[in-house]
Amino acid sequence: MKHRYLPMTEEDKKAMLEAIGVESIDDLFKDIPKEVRFKREYNIKKAKSETELLKELSILAAKNKDFKTYVSFLGAGVYDHYIPVIVDHVISRSEFYTAYTPYQPEISQGELQAIFEFQTMICELTGMEIANSSMYDGGTALAEAAMLAAGQTKKKKVLVSKAVHPESRAVLKTYAKGQNIEVFEIPIKDGVTDIDELKKRMNEEVAAVIIQYPNFFGQIEPLKDIEPIAHTGKSMFIVSANPLALGVLTPPGEFGADIVVGDAQPFGIPTSFGGPHCGYFAVSKTLMRKVPGRLVGQTTDEDGRRGFVLTLQAREQHIRRDKATSNICSNQALNALAASVCMTALGKKGVKEMAIQNIQKANYAKKLMMENGIEIAFNGPSFNEFVVRFNQPIKEINQKLLQKGIIGGYDLGRDYPELENHMLIAVTELRTKEEIDTFIKELGDHHA
Repeated sequence: MKHRYLPMTEEDKKAMLEAIGVESIDDLFKDIPKEVRFKREYNIKKAKSETELLKELSILAAKNKDFKTYVSFLGAGVYDHYIPVIVDHVISRSEFYTAYTPYQPEISQGELQAIFEFQTMICELTGMEIANSSMYDGGTALAEAAMLAAGQTKKKKVLVSKAVHPESRAVLKTYAKGQNIEVFEIPIKDGVTDIDELKKRMNEEVAAVIIQYPNFFGQIEPLKDIEPIAHTGKSMFIVSANPLALGVLTPPGEFGADIVVGDAQPFGIPTSFGGPHCGYFAVSKTLMRKVPGRLVGQTTDEDGRRGFVLTLQAREQHIRRDKATSNICSNQALNALAASVCMTALGKKGVKEMAIQNIQKANYAKKLMMENGIEIAFNGPSFNEFVVRFNQPIKEINQKLLQKGIIGGYDLGRDYPELENHMLIAVTELRTKEEIDTFIKELGDHHA
């Protein structure tokens, strides 16, 4: 047996060749002229034995800086949160782990129920009426929301705050290019969207206004003030929200948002080098038939028992074709399940408690920094992230922190030239008082 996971004996090979009517594997390639066939050895390392290979990979893996051995203050869209042990246990079950899209609902009841519960919890968190059965990640969910708004309003301009995640804005621009939609960025003022600039940009051609809540800098945007501006001239109001923050903040649905999107990563999904994630997409009832992806619905069978079905599944991958609002025809069902299990394990009180701890611990760190003369860049309320200004490059500070076993914050100069030497720091519920104190002590030499 040559392969550990793909066993194929010589007898298997012979039987297959006989079944298709050829004598050797070379016969399968006889239509390809000999002069264009690849005749050299591959320029790759020689195969190693299993034990040698595992040793080499372990040495390589040990070079990574992970959250088990390092204390992390890095966020910027991917966070180090508590994941209940039950999450991994449930999603590792084979019926979930290997499941694909439930095209046959009658035999996928467990999968469908899990997705239905996910939709329900997302609606509760966002204050919206309908949520789909997840999307790839927060960035694509945001871009899909903008495309939906442009299609619904038949307008070709989208206004997006510069306080929206830089990667999400990049994905939005890529989507918009294909649809010939213009994307205008609204500048920031004191760490939040500049409302005066937003007012100036609003006109009858705008399809949607996109705001992040809390925004990329961790600041809480004033949705109540932005909503009437965003709805000028039948434009739509799109909010990209951290679902954990919604455990304690007023949900965007209560501020009149038309579409609420985000990333479920804070609930039960590990950081894993930045992916895969699970986007969520929630809307008001009027937009139900425009939602990309799938909706799972609850019904009863002929015996009156509760059951689950794919509702409104005649989407882009079925009959809609050129009328489709989206070309995403898959999702992150396993990660949606992880988020569902996590939210269920935490419960309503647990989610709220976890969100409150993020606020309290971040505020403790912020207060201690100010007491130590470290400059906090923006005033106003924040969730679990805030921006600090230093007197030297963030890259250098982070290198020194690594030597002390600390993963520092995000270098904002990478995306915002005007914020050079500014660090975005995340403090989640997992950070202890001792870890925060040590972090601030190590930062002491670098402040402005």
